[in-house]
Amino acid sequence: MCLFEPRMQIVATARAALEAELKTAVREQQFVLHYQSQVDVRGAITGAETLIRWEHPALGLVSPDAFIPMAEETGLIVPLGRWVLRTACEQLALWSTQPQMAAITLSINVSACEFGHAEFVDGVLSVLEETGADPSRLKLELTESLLVYDIEDLGVKMETLKAAGVGFSLDDFGTGYSSLSRLKRLPLDQLKIDRNFIRNLLVDSKDVAVTRMVIALGESMGLNVIAEGVDSEEQRNALEQMGCFSYQGYLFSRPVPLLEFEGMIGRTPESRTGPDSAVAAGRFVN
Repeated sequence: MCLFEPRMQIVATARAALEAELKTAVREQQFVLHYQSQVDVRGAITGAETLIRWEHPALGLVSPDAFIPMAEETGLIVPLGRWVLRTACEQLALWSTQPQMAAITLSINVSACEFGHAEFVDGVLSVLEETGADPSRLKLELTESLLVYDIEDLGVKMETLKAAGVGFSLDDFGTGYSSLSRLKRLPLDQLKIDRNFIRNLLVDSKDVAVTRMVIALGESMGLNVIAEGVDSEEQRNALEQMGCFSYQGYLFSRPVPLLEFEGMIGRTPESRTGPDSAVAAGRFVN
C-alpha cells in the first residue's frame, strides 16, 4: 500500500529547485561577504568574522541559514568554501597595503565536510601563496562537531596550517560533544563562547557558570576567549568582570558589507553605535 501526501511533493519540488539554483549560484559566484566586527575591551576593532550571503537574482540577499545546510548535504559547501577562503585572502592582501587596515584579522567558518576533504590543507596553503595574504591574519573557525572525527588526522591538518601561521578558533564552544582530552591535543588559539550562553547571561545562573568555566578554561590553556552575541552594555560589562576581553555582537556592529566595515575602522566606539543599535539584534540574522 502506498500513501501520497501533496505536501511531500511540494517540499520535494522546492528542494530540487533550491539545489538547482544553488548549483548555478556556485558556478556564477552569486555570493558576497559581510563582515561582523570583533572588538577588544576598549571597543577597538581587531578583526571580523566573514559571513556569506547569497545575492539571489530574484529573492535578493539570502541568509546562510537558508542554503548552507543544503550546500553541506550536496557537497557544494566545498567549492563554496573555496570561494569564501579566496575572497577573504584577497581582501587581507589588499588591506596589507593600507596602514589603517593592515592589522585586521579575518575569521572564516569551516565545516566538517570542508576540513575533511583530502585537498583542504593544500588548498588553503595554495590560496595564501597565490593571494599573498598574511597567514597570521587568517583565522579558521571550526565547530565542535569536528572533534568527533579522527582526532589524529584533525591534529595533523591543523598543525600543518598552524606551522604556516594560520590561526584556529573553536566556534560555539560548549554546545557540542568535545571532551577536554581531545581539546588539549589541538593547536587552538581561541575559544568562542556561544551566543546561547550570552543571551540570558544576566538572568540565568547556569549560563553564568558555563561562561565562567569557558573563560577559566581558556585562561588555563593559554587561549584567547571571545564572546559572540553580545548585544548590550550590561552583557559586555558582566563578561569583562568575568575576565573576557574580546567581543562580537550587535552592540558593536551587525554584519555589514565591505565598504561599511572599512568605514568603521578608526572611528570611536561611540560614533560606530547609531540610534538603531539597541534594536538591531531583532532585525538581523548572522
